[in-house]
Amino acid sequence: MRNLFAFLMACGICSAVEPEFFAQDLYPALVKAQCNLCHNDNGVASGTRFEFPAAEATDDEIEAFGLSLSRVVNRVEPKASLLFLKPTNRAKHPGGERIKQDSAEEALLLEWVEHLAGLSEEELAARAPIRIGSAKSAIRRLTHSQYDNIVGDLFGELSRPADQFPPEDFIHGFKNQAEGQNASPLLMEAYGLAAEKVAVNAFRGGDPNKLIPCALPIADPACHDRFVRELGRKMFRRPLHEVEVQRYAALSRQVGAQAVVEALLQSPHFLMRPQLSEDIAGYDNASRLSLLLWNSTPDRWLLDLAETGKLTSEAEIEAAARKMLEHPKAREAFGEFLGQWMRFDRALDSIRDRKFYPEFNTALASAMTEETRRLFDHLVWNDVDFREFFNADYTFVNAELAQLYGLPAPAEDYQRVDYPSDSPRAGVLGQGTFLTLTSKPSDTSPTGRGLFVREHFLCQMVPPPPPGVNASLPPLSDERPMTNRDRLQVHLTSEGCVSCHRLIDPIGFGLEQFDAVGAFRPTHHVKIPPTRDQQKRKIKTKTTEYDLEIDTSAEVAGVANSEFSNPRELAAILAKNAECQRCVVKMLFRYAMGRAETPADRETIDRAYERFRESGFQFKELIISIATSESFLSRSS
Repeated sequence: MRNLFAFLMACGICSAVEPEFFAQDLYPALVKAQCNLCHNDNGVASGTRFEFPAAEATDDEIEAFGLSLSRVVNRVEPKASLLFLKPTNRAKHPGGERIKQDSAEEALLLEWVEHLAGLSEEELAARAPIRIGSAKSAIRRLTHSQYDNIVGDLFGELSRPADQFPPEDFIHGFKNQAEGQNASPLLMEAYGLAAEKVAVNAFRGGDPNKLIPCALPIADPACHDRFVRELGRKMFRRPLHEVEVQRYAALSRQVGAQAVVEALLQSPHFLMRPQLSEDIAGYDNASRLSLLLWNSTPDRWLLDLAETGKLTSEAEIEAAARKMLEHPKAREAFGEFLGQWMRFDRALDSIRDRKFYPEFNTALASAMTEETRRLFDHLVWNDVDFREFFNADYTFVNAELAQLYGLPAPAEDYQRVDYPSDSPRAGVLGQGTFLTLTSKPSDTSPTGRGLFVREHFLCQMVPPPPPGVNASLPPLSDERPMTNRDRLQVHLTSEGCVSCHRLIDPIGFGLEQFDAVGAFRPTHHVKIPPTRDQQKRKIKTKTTEYDLEIDTSAEVAGVANSEFSNPRELAAILAKNAECQRCVVKMLFRYAMGRAETPADRETIDRAYERFRESGFQFKELIISIATSESFLSRSS
């Protein structure tokens, strides 16, 4: 039949699809249907491995993508192809009907399906694969936490001057992403004020940090040069050029060492992370390693390795990285990664209605983040299977958290405590940090919890709501007191909401037995305040209260066999899910690189994931894999 089809096309009896048909006709229809928002490496349909090209893709790249869809085409019966059945929702599709049945767009889709069904394997293979370009490089600056750590390490400055800098934005889950690191006039002014303060404090009481390599006051001109060379190498993370040495040494002789410190602190070579040339690649590697593994500047040992050419091969870099991970600075550095990944800021800044949650305060919120940090540190630094971040049947609590969770108080604060065998809690999903930061001031948020799971644990970006959508929920009333599940049904019946909310709300429903501060609640307690009905002239003078049964049946749409009803069951699903495991890899990659992953990074991420998996999911092996990868060490990244 296929040969007959090919013969008829060759004879001109059947019309063949033009080469540019997919890029010019069908592809725009698929984008308009928002298929690309889910079918990408970080979309909710990432598990299908059908990734739409980037927005700036060429027609050739788009056509290559169109040909790759042949993998879901039924050659014998084209109309039975998943490529046809799924977008039209003839077969169950988590995204619902994206291409309306019996529409012009459906006709275009079917035409392409039939075209792919008629192509032989040889014809598909004849099209050379499109080469994926490398990620665009971008110069990054020091993060605020790196600035504080460096001035603390070099000058003993402990006042955290970067707390006065303009706040950093979260992009791709982190605050160190290059696309958000603008150098605004406000930030430059803050850099100047901080430099002045740090420089003054650096020499308060003499030279407490031993910055000057000779006795004070400096009398020997050679001492000015040596002071500038040694301090400059630490701050610029490379040797100073001779012209730089002479410039700063002259400043030291004329004005003093304090002025040199102030000037160095405002130099772009300190504040920014420029791409160093190949002839000093070792220094570049030292800088990259120290800023990732220590969140600070290289120390003398690491700079000396670079100077002697012992930090260029993969073996040398790995040996240095392993030694660096043994230093206490590494724990602090990856505590920063954890705090951003898990959005500690949202938990610590949470506000709760005192009428509903009188026990919640800043001390309890701080205890929650410390609990999460203790679990993370236990897994990472003791080489424990990192999947236990999700499904651990134990936790680390103080007396206040133990009381909140209904656990026996530990003998010491943050001592390990095992959950009872029938406990619905497990791992980070059962902790107050996650349950609090994903809630509202007076109640939980199934939508917020589901969204966090999608974006932070599965690396799936849920499309934003369309403009003008009414997000308000039905009001509570005595005639119809409702649970959150009842009220959120409006999301699952509204055409403008259903495609996204069916992906996130059902996840949150399974966590509804835990309130907005992470305490277990057997029922949903609803309070209806006094109201006045102007039309019916009815006045309700008393608050009425209801205890409503909670339906915790839930699922993770798009994940097979993912039904669950509490955090422990969801934790088990995530821990064994490959997309969740790969998401941990992606999150660390984004943090290390200061940007989102691109198709060009696929090999690096695949290798890191394999090493992570083969090590028994030891997080330190994941760190080493990324720190020694070509993507991380490339001069162009």
